Amino acid sequence: MEYKDVILAAFIERVNRFIAHCRLETGELVVVHVKNTGRGKEVLLPGAVVALQHCPAPTRKTSYDLIAVKKKNAWFNIDSQLPNRLAYEGILDGKIILPGLAGEVTLLKREVRFENSKFDLALETTLGEKVFIEVKGMTLENLRIGAFPDAPTLRGKKHVHELADAIKEGYRSYVLFIIQFEGVQLATIHTAMQEELRNEFLQAMADGVQVLAYNCIVEPNTVTVKEAIPFELDYPFIDPN
Repeated sequence: MEYKDVILAAFIERVNRFIAHCRLETGELVVVHVKNTGRGKEVLLPGAVVALQHCPAPTRKTSYDLIAVKKKNAWFNIDSQLPNRLAYEGILDGKIILPGLAGEVTLLKREVRFENSKFDLALETTLGEKVFIEVKGMTLENLRIGAFPDAPTLRGKKHVHELADAIKEGYRSYVLFIIQFEGVQLATIHTAMQEELRNEFLQAMADGVQVLAYNCIVEPNTVTVKEAIPFELDYPFIDPN
């Protein structure tokens, strides 16, 4: 994935979930759209180097999207719309492997409804296997451990529950974490943030839902899926905030 018209800036402050102030290298103060409603407190720090995509349009209130931030010497992409695209393309080109599938992918669709949820991806194979995949972006990191979520998510909890329901109807079900940074050894659930979500994962995994995680090579204007990363439900994640 490549972004066009990307420039670097200094982060100043986050006004609310959607808006932040940044300063361009020219010294100009600009209002930007933050493409992630998560907290991001450990990366969106005053003075942090950020990547902005210049995308002016008559219907927009801002001319810039904040898409990535530099933490120490590493770039973290925070575009919440990107993981679904990376997952879709990664499954089609074989970069992302879904364990347990015996057939070849014949159909891959986005946003397919089941019960009260709309799962990010659904696919079918040459052997008639039917699959639901819920994609989650992961941006929270500490000590090379990635964790989800960085803010409570009722929607995520519902999705995990209904992925387990889908298995009872004959589907295969997966949660796929797209880790939006490279330097990570293991992915886990941020139990201290939302213990109910951890419990939902525990039950869903017992019911057959498979949990996968892939990290990404991130630069200010590009993001590429790299490789599978181990997932461990109860790893003792230390919140950096």
